[in-house]
Amino acid sequence: MDLKGRTAVITGASSGIGLACAEHLARGGVNVVLGARRSDLLDAAVARIRDAGGRAEAVTVDVTREEDVTRLVGRAQETFGGLDIMICNAGFGYYGTVEETPPDLMHRMMDVNFMGTFYGTRAAFPIFRAQKSGHLILISSIVAKRGIAQMSGYSATKAAQSAFAESLRSEFAGSAVHVSTVFPISTETEFRHAMERDFGHSVSGLGPKQSMDDVAKAVVACLRRPRPEVYPHRLSRALAIINAVAPSFTDRLVTKYGRRRKVGA
Repeated sequence: MDLKGRTAVITGASSGIGLACAEHLARGGVNVVLGARRSDLLDAAVARIRDAGGRAEAVTVDVTREEDVTRLVGRAQETFGGLDIMICNAGFGYYGTVEETPPDLMHRMMDVNFMGTFYGTRAAFPIFRAQKSGHLILISSIVAKRGIAQMSGYSATKAAQSAFAESLRSEFAGSAVHVSTVFPISTETEFRHAMERDFGHSVSGLGPKQSMDDVAKAVVACLRRPRPEVYPHRLSRALAIINAVAPSFTDRLVTKYGRRRKVGA
């Protein structure tokens, strides 16, 4: 896909990977429509993109409300005349055992992480079908391929995204409608800070990490040359393969290098 002049909608775009994707795409000539709950951060992001010569719009949305996501996609059509790229990125996590995970929190995590993806897809696909082209990008996590201790709920929501994408790819195989799933490893974003703010603890780990820019660059590369799965940290793909052939060994591996709780001051 030649990206210049295309239009992209990005959820969870006020910070982190979503914002990094918006900035990288805007620099490549893509019209970007940013959606998130925090209006002040969205407005600041749009101002920076415009100051740098990009074209951007912001819509305050809650991805658990289908009408909000539909309105977000509608803004892209109204302002820029269409939609070529849908990036479903909004999400949050929780660290704790099953017993420690409140059911209402698990419902919320599924609503944001999976249903937000579902609503974004439902809003974008009628457009993609009509024009017979488009690219859906789902920002998942490597824990979709291999769950880790005390993040069972989060891992489940990300695995749901991955299975969802596989089914959609089958529906559009051989067409110009592409579906790609991105599997980042631990990334330096607001993810941990949000966890500490909302739940009183964060997490850290001994494993490899990557930057938001690494993920955004991998997303842009995938849009230029579509692939079904994207591993921004290339070695992380080996974890999925090892888990498939030696799950017991992988249990020990992720226990050794997995995340640990950090209690806030």
